[in-house]
Amino acid sequence: MKKTFFTVLISFIWLYLPAQTTLQPNKNQRYFDINKNIDIFNSVLKELDMFYVDSIKVDSLMQGTIRNMLSGLDPYTEYYSEEDMDDFRFMTTGEYAGIGAVISYKDGHVIVNEPYEGLPAAKAGLKAGDIILEIDDKDMRKATVQEVSNALRGIPGTTVKVKIQRPGEKKPLVVKIVREKITIHPVTYAHVVNGNIGYFHFGSFTENSAKEVRKTFLDLKNKGAESLIIDLRGNGGGILEEAVSIVNMFVPKGQEVVSTRGKVKQWDRVYRTDEQPLDTLIPITVLIDTGSASASEIVAGSLQDLDRAVIIGNRSYGKGLVQTTRGLPYGGSIKLTTSKYYIPSGRCIQTVDYSHRNPDGSVARVPDSLARVFYTKNGREVREGGGITPDIIIEEEQLGRISYYLVMGNIIFDYVTDWALKHPTIAPPDKFAFTDADYESFKQFVKSKDFKYDQMSAKTMQTLKEVMKFEGYMDVAEEEFKALEAKLVPDLDRDLELFKDEIKDLIANEIVKRYYYKKGVLIYTLQKDNVYRKAIEVLSDGDTYRRILQPAKDSSSGKKV
Repeated sequence: MKKTFFTVLISFIWLYLPAQTTLQPNKNQRYFDINKNIDIFNSVLKELDMFYVDSIKVDSLMQGTIRNMLSGLDPYTEYYSEEDMDDFRFMTTGEYAGIGAVISYKDGHVIVNEPYEGLPAAKAGLKAGDIILEIDDKDMRKATVQEVSNALRGIPGTTVKVKIQRPGEKKPLVVKIVREKITIHPVTYAHVVNGNIGYFHFGSFTENSAKEVRKTFLDLKNKGAESLIIDLRGNGGGILEEAVSIVNMFVPKGQEVVSTRGKVKQWDRVYRTDEQPLDTLIPITVLIDTGSASASEIVAGSLQDLDRAVIIGNRSYGKGLVQTTRGLPYGGSIKLTTSKYYIPSGRCIQTVDYSHRNPDGSVARVPDSLARVFYTKNGREVREGGGITPDIIIEEEQLGRISYYLVMGNIIFDYVTDWALKHPTIAPPDKFAFTDADYESFKQFVKSKDFKYDQMSAKTMQTLKEVMKFEGYMDVAEEEFKALEAKLVPDLDRDLELFKDEIKDLIANEIVKRYYYKKGVLIYTLQKDNVYRKAIEVLSDGDTYRRILQPAKDSSSGKKV
């Protein structure tokens, strides 16, 4: 049954793509196959509706089937029903009408996870941890996150009444919130460091975000910035044209930034800078990590290819696929991958090839050994197929397994909710410190929750033990195995102490977010940020900066290669 739906719906979606008009060697056969499968589809749906033992929910059945079908293509081709279009518009524009808060499901209730700074939820006094009980007198105790989200959104200027249960309070609270048109500011934080180095963190490529970057950059220059740090870490991308506009600020007019190529040749495009730049000489570093994707990689990669910036951090995500939105009947849309993009050196940064899957359905990365070499404007070697590799790599520290479970199990979130009740104010982000005494109280809190966590290493040891027994090696290595196994047994007291520093940082981040929002967390983390420090170091030494942007020399001949 699933296979039939899958086959039929693939053909169904293709009806809406102009690509089907491209000439095919056996066009008549293809049209026959499409019509045949539409007939099969109609018949299957009628049979289910008429004779299936239970009443079927056609909408949910169809939407689930479509999404399952698309998941076999790539992670970015997605279907949006009419009901989902608000979420889609927010994703692309950064705007929606509501109260300005992140909500999530926890312990059987929908809670406020994070109110946004300066927006209605925060102005009305909602706090992280608040349980949503009612909205406009409608019971929400058993509602889903989507149902609560729909109830909170509405026309700007209208008032919504929200009843909440706040941890530490005996009686529920009723809060009236005036909805607004919510726009998430793409620039999280900007400042001048060391008197002459401008820094800003850029969070998303939504509509008009390039204008905000332009304003931020000019403001930093007015404050004395003579060099620039662009922080794209954690930026998952967005609108391609916004990325081109940002690159345009720093490279000459008429420069190719990115090109797109796909099946429909009429859709292939070359994106060039079409305005006069703001500054083609200011030294720039761009910070990236594994969370930097798509439009972030266009900015970082094109500036690297043009030798216009030094890239610092970790290899980026590697999303070189372009999506196009196509309207569907009854208010829905499909966002589908239509092409790949190529940056100025000619390389494509797409890390995996979704069109050639392994037999088990998995998709492998392009091996570094198979990645083709390309060259920057100055002749430096760069490679395709693996995201953007920084000019200076600074490895990210990996969290201990216990830290992961403390976050995912909401232990840290719940502790900070209690902690905040006892601390009306805290020091500014750059001065705040989570003390050892507080950490001792956190350890007691964890133990009171009967916290359990699993270790991947312990699971792996169990698998190894089974293999050793099967292959007959247990007798000769039993003592060594037992000694290693003993060290890998989860020990809460030991691991809370072993990973103390990173757990303290996670707690401090959550605390600072409660009082100073995302901007405060960024200010706090920059104090101990090795990638940020390296960027300052590079920009403070002009010779080092210029040397990085030149090709490596062959030590034996002294020639550039």
